[in-house]
Amino acid sequence: MRALKHGTMRAHVALALAALVLAGDALQPALAGGFNYKDALTKTIIFLEAQRSGKLPPNNRVKWRGDSGLEDGKLANVDLTGGYYDAGDNVKYGLPLAFTVTTLAWTALAFKPELQSAKELDHVYEAIRWGTDYLLKCAVRKKKLWVQVGDPNLDHQCWVRPENMKAPRTLYEIDEKTPGTEIAAETAAAFAASSMVFRHDKAYSRALLNKAKLLFLFAKSHQGSYDGECPFYCSYSGFNDELLWAATWLYLATKRQVYADFITHEAISSSVAEFSWDLKFPGAQVLLAEFNMTSGGGAQNFKTQADNFVCAVLPDTAFHQVYITPGGVIHLRDGANTQYVTSTAFLFVVYSDLLLRTGQDVMCGNQPIRPERLREFARQQMDYLLGANPRSSSYVVGFGANSPTQPHHRGASTPVLPPGYDVNCGLSFGEWFAPDRPNPNELTGAIMGGPDKDDKFVDKRANSSYTEPCTYINSLAIGPLAALAERGPKLVATH
Repeated sequence: MRALKHGTMRAHVALALAALVLAGDALQPALAGGFNYKDALTKTIIFLEAQRSGKLPPNNRVKWRGDSGLEDGKLANVDLTGGYYDAGDNVKYGLPLAFTVTTLAWTALAFKPELQSAKELDHVYEAIRWGTDYLLKCAVRKKKLWVQVGDPNLDHQCWVRPENMKAPRTLYEIDEKTPGTEIAAETAAAFAASSMVFRHDKAYSRALLNKAKLLFLFAKSHQGSYDGECPFYCSYSGFNDELLWAATWLYLATKRQVYADFITHEAISSSVAEFSWDLKFPGAQVLLAEFNMTSGGGAQNFKTQADNFVCAVLPDTAFHQVYITPGGVIHLRDGANTQYVTSTAFLFVVYSDLLLRTGQDVMCGNQPIRPERLREFARQQMDYLLGANPRSSSYVVGFGANSPTQPHHRGASTPVLPPGYDVNCGLSFGEWFAPDRPNPNELTGAIMGGPDKDDKFVDKRANSSYTEPCTYINSLAIGPLAALAERGPKLVATH
């Protein structure tokens, strides 16, 4: 091999360094074997900005997005602008939107030091407030809640970005005659949790808390499931979990005995193996575990039920129920399966912090599980999404190796069009949905629905069960990523 001259060597070194810089995320795993969690955290939050509806602020970081839905609510002479599109279409669904806000608020409360250190706390606050400002508009009238904007069946007949959508912005509501306990209680939870986040703004916090109280009373007094969001967001689990969830957040926000009494004597709780927009029992159980509280008049202990959730998930317990793919990730069902990955990682980190703070273990029968095991599993789940999987590929758009390029998302897959551009809906699917090519707009930070039970994944926007991102996947990823970014791979808290 011919020896290089000093000048030539310097040139080669410079080229190598330039290549490293240009490679970006694909070469970002740290020497210790981890990932650039800080970058993943930042991008995960940016995705929520891509989902905004309404008049966008000047500091919106997704430059290909524009104002949309500026006449939402006009059909009923109310202002329902703002809020979030849940996934890849242009409908605003109340149940997943409120759950996104609740979990963002919990993230801000549970991971405040980490988010501050990562300089992302203000961005999370902005994401929460974008949701709560909208939800306050939805709850402007007493004993009525606007729960959806947009007819999904009409919306799905046109592949168009929200800035150019043509479908009527149909409005849906719940009231005393048409109750919707799940949505009312989830919105109450969002308000109560967010009131704790914004205590530095006393007037705003008080407004949120007052709405939370009224909506919880409405949800409790007018019980019934609302099926208007079916088949897209059907409440398969019923409304008992949302009532417990809302009461829990109201108790945490107020410490009033009336909510403690409801939790102890009226609420129904159950051990389950899933935490999601439809099923909130494990979230409430983790929140209540440290208070030594029970439900059903003392028949159910929340610490025991929180333990049961852990035992059902971890593969190394005798009570394991949840399927783990050969590559090591949770798989409950096709269709945005990564929501269960991020929600479990979130609860495992939060619960491990509580257990370590109180000197307790998880008990799976007679088998103690140390909190460190929860953190190890949480990190493994998040690492899988970032690229530590059989495909050696990231499931986060714009991050890591071989990241997805065809998320099932109207705004990202459609070129930026002039305001007022008349889209031909009949041709839209052939022009922008069907072609096998990368989206023209990068949906930075979007976490895909994920692989199937065999770790297989095809990056095609037509595979919506696997390529469609959702706000609540990301809202629950922010906390674990913040912890990994600021605490390190072992997730040891220093506060």
